[in-house]
Amino acid sequence: MNKPALLLMAPLLCAGAEVQRPRILGVAHMALYVSDLGKARAFYQDFLGFDEPFALKRGDGTDRIVFIKINDQQYVELFAEDPKQDGRLNHISFYTDDAQRMRDYLASRGVKVPETVGKGRTGNSNFNITDPDGHTVEIVQYEPDSWTAREKGKFLPDTRISTRMPHFGVLIGALEPAMKFYRDLLGFQETWRGGSGRFLSWVNMRVPDGEDYLEFMLYNNPPDAEQRGVKNHVCLVTPDIQKAVTLLEARPARQNYGQPIEIKVGINRKRQANLFDPDGTRIELMEPNTIDGQPAPFSTAPPPR
Repeated sequence: MNKPALLLMAPLLCAGAEVQRPRILGVAHMALYVSDLGKARAFYQDFLGFDEPFALKRGDGTDRIVFIKINDQQYVELFAEDPKQDGRLNHISFYTDDAQRMRDYLASRGVKVPETVGKGRTGNSNFNITDPDGHTVEIVQYEPDSWTAREKGKFLPDTRISTRMPHFGVLIGALEPAMKFYRDLLGFQETWRGGSGRFLSWVNMRVPDGEDYLEFMLYNNPPDAEQRGVKNHVCLVTPDIQKAVTLLEARPARQNYGQPIEIKVGINRKRQANLFDPDGTRIELMEPNTIDGQPAPFSTAPPPR
C-alpha cells in the first residue's frame, strides 16, 4: 500500500481504537445536604476540628456550599439546600488524572455523559454520571490553577480528628448491577465482604489506582430516612480510637453534641466509634488495622436481593 493511502487510513484506524480508562486515584469528597449550616459548621469544625478553605455563595451573598477540608485531596461538601431524592446524600466523588479521557472512555462504553467536561467554580474539571442505584457520581480532576491547588498545604489544623477519609459508604440495592458499574466499568477491585446475619451486608471496592475504597451498604427492605443517614456515611481513619474519643470528650463543642460516644469492634475487626452530624449522617471514626493484626473473615453469605 502506498504512503498516501496509509495517511488516509490513519484517522479511521485512530477512530476505531479503544479508549483506555485513565487512572482513578482516590476518594475526593462526599457531598451532603444540611438543614442548618451553622450547626453543621459547629460539628465539623468546632467538634471534629476541621477547617473551611472556601465556600460558594448564592447571588444574595449567602453560603450555598461549604467545603470542609480533610486533606489536600479530600473534602466533605455541605450543601445548604433541601434534600432531593437520596436522603441527605447529594453526591459522591472520585478524582482522576484525566477527566476528558474518562469522559471519552465512559462514552465509548455506552454510559450517559455530558457533551463536554465542565469546569466548576472552584476551578477543577469535572462531570457527573449516575450509578445503577441513582447516586450521582462526580469525576473530578484537580487543576493547577484551581482553588484546591491554591490552598494546598493550608487549612490543615492540628485539631483535625483525622487526616484521611479512607472510604465512604452508600446504599446499594442489587449487588450485581453495582458490580458491573464499579468493577467492570470503572475498574474498582473487591477487597472484602462482610455480613452481620444470614445475608451479605457490606462489600468494599477499592479504587483501581489508589488505596481508598467505596463501601457498598447492602439492604433488603428500603431504608427509612434515619437508616439512610446511617448507611450513607463518611469514614475517617484514626491511628488510636481511644485517644481520638478522649480528645473529642475534652472539647468545648462536646457539650453541644448530645449523644454518647462508644468504642466498639466492628465485623471487620477494627475498633471504631460512630458519630452523627446534626442531620443524622454517620461519621465513622475507625482504626486502620484489625485488633489483632489478622484479616477479618470474608463472608460467603448471599446478597439480600
